[in-house]
Amino acid sequence: MKTVLINCSPKKNFCASSYFLFLQKVFLTGEKVTEKLRTAADHERILAQLKDAQAVVFCLPLYVDGVPSHVLPFMQAMESFCKENDLHLNVYCIANNGFIEGRQNEPLMQVFENFCHRAGLMWGGGVGIGGGVMLNVTRILFIVDIALLVLNTILSAVNTGNFFPKEAWISFAENAALLLYFNLGVLYYLGRMGSAIRKGTSSGKKYTRILIPSFIFIIFADIFFIIISLFEGGLFRGWLARKPFERNRVGGTK
Repeated sequence: MKTVLINCSPKKNFCASSYFLFLQKVFLTGEKVTEKLRTAADHERILAQLKDAQAVVFCLPLYVDGVPSHVLPFMQAMESFCKENDLHLNVYCIANNGFIEGRQNEPLMQVFENFCHRAGLMWGGGVGIGGGVMLNVTRILFIVDIALLVLNTILSAVNTGNFFPKEAWISFAENAALLLYFNLGVLYYLGRMGSAIRKGTSSGKKYTRILIPSFIFIIFADIFFIIISLFEGGLFRGWLARKPFERNRVGGTK
């Protein structure tokens, strides 16, 4: 069985969609092909992968309660391609958003359900994930925890000859357990959808979120996005951004 997993995030690196596709692949068997969809130049390559596939998994962020604009032309091309080649694929969707509630992805799910009906494909359902950005941060924190564990182990070995510093391992285990807890809902529903993909059946539409109280999520989300906007000049773009030099011309124009 061949499953094509399409990362539809417009971001080049460290996007939440790549993280969720990585988790989804853990629950799949057979041939797994991951493709990146960002521009029209990617269409032909991805469509070629569909010829001998049995299932397609779209993973994408929610943009203005819908599908990102660069994905829509591909869906049109895929509809024509599947009809021309008499393909009857099983289509699944993983949608994530920056809000706390996964059910915010419902309009996007409806778009894919209608797309499958129009293209003659089987709608296999999907998983809508709330707090996708924060969940993506958890994998970065996990990598940092591993790096700190390695560093503490090296320092302990050099200074004391102990290759298993107890406190460092306990701290790592506690942090890993906490990060795992945050992802439990996502892991559960991606596991269920993975089972449906393997069987060629529908998993239905399921919604989950990062397992953290809403009021705590809002505080951390506000802090996170303020920091991001500062680094990218978002809050003070009018003050800090470099402006192009403009010279007044004759006649009052610039």
